[in-house]
Amino acid sequence: MTNPRTLAAFLHDLVAAALAWMLAFWLRFNFDVPLEFAESARHSMLWVLPLFGGLFFAFGLYRGLWRFASLSDLQHILFAITTGTVLTIVAVLFLELGPIPRSVLVLHPLLLALMMGGSRFAYRSWREHRLYGPAKMRGQPVLVLGAGEAADSLLRELNRSGLWYAVAMVDEGASKVGRRLRGLPVFGPLSAVPEIAQKYGVKHVVMALPDAKPSLRRRTTELATAAGLTVMTMPSYDDLLAGRLSVSHIRRVELEDLLGREAVSLDDAGLHQLLTGRTVLISGAGGSIGSELCRQIALFSPSRLVLLDASEFALYRIDQELTQTFPALPLSCWAADVRDGERIDEILAAENPAVIFHAAAYKHVPLMETVNAWQAVRTNALGTLTLARAAINAGVDKFVLISTDKAVNPTNVMGASKRLAERLCRVMQAANKTRFVTVRFGNVLGSNGSVIPKFREQIARGGPVTVTHPDIVRFFMTIPEAAQLVLQAGYMGQGGEIFVLDMGEPVKIVDLANDMIRLSGFAEGDIRIEFTGLRPGEKLYEELLADDETTLPTPHPKLRIAKLADCMSSLEFDELLAWLAPNIRQTSEVKVGLKYFVPEYSSQ
Repeated sequence: MTNPRTLAAFLHDLVAAALAWMLAFWLRFNFDVPLEFAESARHSMLWVLPLFGGLFFAFGLYRGLWRFASLSDLQHILFAITTGTVLTIVAVLFLELGPIPRSVLVLHPLLLALMMGGSRFAYRSWREHRLYGPAKMRGQPVLVLGAGEAADSLLRELNRSGLWYAVAMVDEGASKVGRRLRGLPVFGPLSAVPEIAQKYGVKHVVMALPDAKPSLRRRTTELATAAGLTVMTMPSYDDLLAGRLSVSHIRRVELEDLLGREAVSLDDAGLHQLLTGRTVLISGAGGSIGSELCRQIALFSPSRLVLLDASEFALYRIDQELTQTFPALPLSCWAADVRDGERIDEILAAENPAVIFHAAAYKHVPLMETVNAWQAVRTNALGTLTLARAAINAGVDKFVLISTDKAVNPTNVMGASKRLAERLCRVMQAANKTRFVTVRFGNVLGSNGSVIPKFREQIARGGPVTVTHPDIVRFFMTIPEAAQLVLQAGYMGQGGEIFVLDMGEPVKIVDLANDMIRLSGFAEGDIRIEFTGLRPGEKLYEELLADDETTLPTPHPKLRIAKLADCMSSLEFDELLAWLAPNIRQTSEVKVGLKYFVPEYSSQ
């Protein structure tokens, strides 16, 4: 017991045990203890104190700090006292260690628990008040939305913060309204937020609703922003449980919070079987989906992660991030174009990957529609074929192609080129051990080239925010969700399947723009929305990805398998190889060829 704080705590508990023992006698005899019992009380302390002192150490009462005393500490105290009381009763009854009234054996543990527990929590209260109390408080008042466990954790963090302090709480639960949590009143319902904020003079609200449905988050955000309040939120439960963020990481509500979807349920055991201890290669590793796949796969401890990208800067950025976040993970970074067969063969021979996730692609619809059409086909189709052939030669176990919803009845070159890549993977599957799996999904929030970063920049400039058409809709999911479902489909696929992801309900782009304007702190009308017309190759409505007529169910509720009967003949495959060979083709030739090799393609 070299630590002076531990010694002080132990001496405090021994004194408490002695005082509780004597006080039990005094209470039993109304503070007029007969001489015989007074002698018994003093003599019995010679064995009672060592007994309880030994139990205090046995039950680990001195491993924690008083300033962080919690219910767990109280549990250890109660276990130690209960054990000591039982042993004391046994000693008194069977060893006849002097006249000790039975009521003393009942009063002593109660008094001791009160003294030991009370002193610890009193010390914690004093420390927190001294460190974080009103005299030390700085920052701005906030209204906390929610009065559950998350809100309780948030209040503890806010009390220690120099940035914010809570003044009241608002909750939908009728049973909570009118009560208090950590001394703060709980009001309701959430629709009363503007009035309560005005009453307390707050300009900021914090949503302590990490598991709330997106509809509730949207409704609450609309109410608060309409009242001129800044809406913030705490991290999601997934982030808290994973240890990526703490409760104190309060941030402004983003669009992803309002369009969020239910958490993805993953087959962790299956993904460990697919990824753990194996070499995994990701093409397009520096892109939005590729980089998130790197992060997700790194969590499963592959033996090596091989990053492949044509962009030096993108490759450098993801390499730096992974090196910092996963310092023990072996990494290889290869700068390469997936159309370069010799380079791809070199990489696969050197790394010998077991699994490949092919995310490298050109995917911006208008940009690929005219002068870049042939580059889109060569990268998306020929690049996929080149990497697929190399995978077969290298004995890769599984090849996962990242496709797009725009490959469904495509009306643009980009979608048709990805549909062609899908067909090529099904041809590659026919007579090879490498299992080819394709995964289709729609737009992801915040990806490179998506409308979200574009809208954010336009709002920062003061507008206008440009939307192509007032009725245009798209399917959206978050980048992490898309990556997780790609991994799940990669594990489930046995070869030849095209998985389609459940994208939920379509979202009007103009509604996205309005949401972003409000979340940026502007009122309706402050930022103008301008309609510019549909761009080349752009659809007004994307195809549904997971309806019952065109897909089959899988064991995973968010994954279905496309029903397709498009077996490419060997003659058609040879024709395709000849067509892909030239380095240059005119846009008109490209569209004619795509119509031949992708019958469902209809150019605009």
